[in-house]
Amino acid sequence: MTKPGTATVNRQSHATERAALHAPAALTIDLGALRRNYRKLKKAAPNANCAAVVKADAYGTGAVRSAKALAEEGCDTFFVATLDEAGEIREAVPTAALYVLNGVFLGTCPYFIAINARPVLGSMSEIEEWAHFNSEQSTRLPAALHIDTGMNRHGLTADEIEEISKDSTILESFQVSLVMSHLACADDPDHPKNDEQRLTFDRLRARLPEAPASLANSAGIFLGSEFHYDMVRPGIALYGGQALAGSSDAMSPVVRLHGRIVQVRPAREGETVGYGAAHALTRPSRIAVVAVGYADGYARTLGSSDAETGAVGHIGGHKAPIVGRVSMDLITLDVTDVPEESVYRGAMVELLGDHVGLDDLARIAGTIDYEILTRLGRRHQRIYLDA
Repeated sequence: MTKPGTATVNRQSHATERAALHAPAALTIDLGALRRNYRKLKKAAPNANCAAVVKADAYGTGAVRSAKALAEEGCDTFFVATLDEAGEIREAVPTAALYVLNGVFLGTCPYFIAINARPVLGSMSEIEEWAHFNSEQSTRLPAALHIDTGMNRHGLTADEIEEISKDSTILESFQVSLVMSHLACADDPDHPKNDEQRLTFDRLRARLPEAPASLANSAGIFLGSEFHYDMVRPGIALYGGQALAGSSDAMSPVVRLHGRIVQVRPAREGETVGYGAAHALTRPSRIAVVAVGYADGYARTLGSSDAETGAVGHIGGHKAPIVGRVSMDLITLDVTDVPEESVYRGAMVELLGDHVGLDDLARIAGTIDYEILTRLGRRHQRIYLDA
């Protein structure tokens, strides 16, 4: 009988063994976990279409591979940030609806036709340009309207919607395929702004042509069915991030990072490690030098000093804390308490995975899981698992 957790460990060990000898690090993306997360989110909003946000290279997981896996699970609508991202996804999922969140830049309307993408329009000037383009082309192409319900970021203001409602002919030039907004505080389910935005969304969209509506991001899905409308748009939760602060409804981890040991060296008590001599050793130590640094997206704030502890790696189930600052290409770990047979030149160290959670790493770095994922570097060898 297989022991609990053995399958996960075996899959991961096989994955790291597949890392090329020249690879400084292995970034393992579990597409099976991605699929499970999508099914879980879809189940949480059973009466809404579950889209997927795949911007920023699908949060660092690889947009093409991730989009294809999600499409195989039945996802038929994707959101990206830029036209370049849209072009990449279009090749991967030829028939899906594809929305570009950054909207229409000046003179870019023809590119949307070329790749069959839909802009998310968030200002009157964008709407006017899209409407004029459709009139010139004698077409009625789809686009989303983005309402600003309280973020003061991208989106139509209440005054602009009032202007549109007085002369709706401008919207007759194209097809309004979606009306959407974005929640600012959804990760805090008790925040009063959630209901404020929902009520504002209902009030303002009532002044627009009838169309499918979308409000919920990852966290918004778990705020309740009144936030689901016709479509939900999960992002971070798909990739294993924590949607709600303190939630026990965890997603399956999708990304794991292992760095390669390039040297193991002894160091004496009282010696310092790394730039700035920020960390002095309090005992005779063994130091493992690992080929991952801030140029690879491993944040400089994950380092340690005499005053602060940093992140922790894991080798063979043993903790190996970072000592000293994170360099551009290297980090140093204290492996004094790790069995010597587990620590050797060429061995792999878990920096993100089963023992080091995404949210834990983000907390130590003083940032959010979104930033950790999207910064993971191109120098990592990507290894895909799909179960």
